[in-house]
Amino acid sequence: MTKNIIWIFLRIPQYEGGDKLIMSDNHSKEVRSMNMSHIRSTNSKPEEIVRKYLFACGLRYRKNVRTLPGCPDIVLPKYKTIIFVNGCFWHHHDCGRFVWPSTNKEYWYKKINKNVERDKKNFQLLKRQGWNVLVIWECQLKKSVAESNLSSLYNDIIAQQH
Repeated sequence: MTKNIIWIFLRIPQYEGGDKLIMSDNHSKEVRSMNMSHIRSTNSKPEEIVRKYLFACGLRYRKNVRTLPGCPDIVLPKYKTIIFVNGCFWHHHDCGRFVWPSTNKEYWYKKINKNVERDKKNFQLLKRQGWNVLVIWECQLKKSVAESNLSSLYNDIIAQQH
């Protein structure tokens, strides 16, 4: 089975006349759209890891509650606690997994910074409503560190009950 790859080139004027060809994307607009549409906003692998751990610890929760600001990934009403499972790229975590894209920089800068600002606003709204807001990052769920980070998350949740 062969893959057809469509190369899209843009002409960019150079300083001394003449044009310079640069590669914009190695996928067609349709293929890129399809790829982006497969990025899940709910039920992602990191979310599943956190939910399975919490369930195994005996905690019960609601997921993706749309009536709360930010549509939190995990809501534990008994503990008045909300958990956001954030992807390092989409929410600009200061770790090795976050790298600014080298193309279409203006778009990505606006997009990611808007996500960060929206997160801050939602956290403030939730805290004003009396919720304890916790965030666990995608990089904190790597196999080498997941157990200790999930244990800390569990302890933070349980501490809210007392």
